[in-house]
Amino acid sequence: MNTWFECTAKYIKMDESGHEKKASETYLLDAISFTEAESRIYKELQTMVSGEFTVSKIAKTRISEIIPSDNGDRWYKAKVAFITVDEESGKEKRVAQFILVFSGSIKEAFDQINEAMHGMMADFEISGINESTILDVFPYHSDRNDVPANMTPVSNYLTVPESEDESYFSEDPDLLDSDDDDLDPITED
Repeated sequence: MNTWFECTAKYIKMDESGHEKKASETYLLDAISFTEAESRIYKELQTMVSGEFTVSKIAKTRISEIIPSDNGDRWYKAKVAFITVDEESGKEKRVAQFILVFSGSIKEAFDQINEAMHGMMADFEISGINESTILDVFPYHSDRNDVPANMTPVSNYLTVPESEDESYFSEDPDLLDSDDDDLDPITED
């Protein structure tokens, strides 16, 4: 399960009329720890923001799933309750999760959640959808090569030596059949 961090960045940006104004914008990113979240948000914002910026807040969120889309213009946060029945007591149990959906309207977000959850074994109920303050989402991409230039990846050293002898990788039967009797006993002086 992913751990999503909400990061708030403050910087000065130009508005539509060309005037500078202070902006405080929220971004969401997937990270393992607060330290990684801070490092990643600085890397992401360096490419997006011209000038200086500060990260004023980093907080863990309870978002469990992201539903991206090509259509839409904002992120919506939905509270979805999954309904299960406790086998021992027979009582209905509701587990709430938060889902972030990229959509054009609340109605479209509702439809996208229903489509994404279609075919699930558990029943669910969408108890609320609100427009989120999140401007952009940065999921973790493992295909990136974050190895510094002065380092060499370990995978470069994990090569198998080429050998024409097929028995190179086979076990030596003499080593497997050795008895402990062949070893010299250790004596204390």
